Amino acid sequence: LAGGLGLRRSEALGARWSRVDWEKKTILLDTKIIEYKENGKVIVEPVEEMKNKSSRRTLPLPDPVYEMLCEEREKQDLYRRMFKGSYNRKYDDYICVDQLGGLIRPNRVTQRFADLIRQYGLRKIRFHDLRHTFAALSLQNGDDVKTVQENLGHATAAFTLDVYGHVSERMKEDSAARMQGYFENLKKA
Repeated sequence: LAGGLGLRRSEALGARWSRVDWEKKTILLDTKIIEYKENGKVIVEPVEEMKNKSSRRTLPLPDPVYEMLCEEREKQDLYRRMFKGSYNRKYDDYICVDQLGGLIRPNRVTQRFADLIRQYGLRKIRFHDLRHTFAALSLQNGDDVKTVQENLGHATAAFTLDVYGHVSERMKEDSAARMQGYFENLKKA
């Protein structure tokens, strides 16, 4: 979810089945999962208050994300049947739960992601870099800044440009190719 939709970690963990429109292939993001300590105990809970007004948004589901959601729903149904009374039904509406139906700790996602990076010998990146990659690829593939801003849930396009507006070599090459085509069309006219 984070890489395929450019979500923040808390947004991905807060994604809910009831917010998926299976016909329109969209998802409403309106809940996040937070983690904090209280009296020495780690508390993980859903909060229906997003980072900012723009963070509450509806996104289209690309086919690979849609298919992943279908598989996850089937897997959760299997776990509910397998674990019966041991399965935590309190969070049935949440997409990202563990095998016993509990909410997943945000810090556990970060740690597990780092473990996977090491295990497979990949270049070290942070979980949040999935969001950066989504934004950079969106811009490189021609999405306008306003669309990227809304997809990421940023309050302003200026913020999106400040954070993700670095120009890649490919973007410069694409720009040069467009200009070359423009000049060639002028010659023909």
